[in-house]
Amino acid sequence: MAKEITTALSLPPLPQASTNNAVATLKINDTQFVFSFMGLFKGKTHHDVHNKAWQLKIEDGVSGQWQVIPDVPSSLSLKGRLASVAVGVNQAAYLFGGYTVASDHSEISTPDVYKYDPLYATYSRLASMPVPVDDAVALVYESRYVYLVSGWHNDGNVNLVQIYDTVENTWQQASPFLGKPVFGHAGGIVDNIMVICDGVSVVPHENKRRSFAAETACFRGEINIKNPTKIDWRVIPHPTQQARYRMASAGDAEQKLVHFVGGSTNPYNYNGMGYNGKPAEPDNAIWSYNIAKGTWSVRSSKHSTMDHRGLLNIDGGWFTVGGMKANQVVTHDAILHL
Repeated sequence: MAKEITTALSLPPLPQASTNNAVATLKINDTQFVFSFMGLFKGKTHHDVHNKAWQLKIEDGVSGQWQVIPDVPSSLSLKGRLASVAVGVNQAAYLFGGYTVASDHSEISTPDVYKYDPLYATYSRLASMPVPVDDAVALVYESRYVYLVSGWHNDGNVNLVQIYDTVENTWQQASPFLGKPVFGHAGGIVDNIMVICDGVSVVPHENKRRSFAAETACFRGEINIKNPTKIDWRVIPHPTQQARYRMASAGDAEQKLVHFVGGSTNPYNYNGMGYNGKPAEPDNAIWSYNIAKGTWSVRSSKHSTMDHRGLLNIDGGWFTVGGMKANQVVTHDAILHL
């Protein structure tokens, strides 16, 4: 069983309820910064896809209030984006991809990569993704490399693992993802070990359009310490044999665990309606994978949430920021889960 993590810190709600927002955190000196970029407002239509951004500072275990920071730029005509991912690397937040939603419901995966400097409140556009993806997993290795694992590209999923080098501003391709290409999966990294679980795969049919299906599968990838493009992928047991979609997840370097929180057992479109025509509902399970032992522990959060783009370690506790609660209600809450 994973050790409980507690913090006395409580976080204020976002200025506006937002889901599918890219979240990240980083520390500069003794100040921890927490970010929320882009996402979907509570109306859950294409009009509610936004590019707003907020920042929260935590100093000496005390949280301030969310501050509005500049809107996230875009190379596309539509500025709002869903299913982007963000990570904190050293003193900056890096934002990758996402997709736009037009009035005719057409969607475009964006190649954009931006670096946000919280000290100067400025964005810098970086080298574009070779293959634009959204709903991917972003993992940071050696405080330098960002691995984008699988995800959706315009018309289908890709099995690519694309590596962005934050020092050289360049891209490389790593060993492809071993499982079925998926979107809406989740994962975390501890040292050079990454764990990826679930998501949604594409199912082809002979006499009708493709459909989407939950993919119940977990993989462990070990990065070669001499060559960051080489990953040894292995199948690992699934903790529950029931897939979840858009969980919050992260690696816990201190305890050598990868945590997975919430998500839904019914994959859904961005408005929370399942691909099977039934409304999706959030889960409250917490899975924790022990890197050293290769074992899982399963427990429950006090809160059921879904539609996340990350799990954040804030002052020793693990939080989601935004997302959806029961009945597909978009929330502005920052929730402590473990």
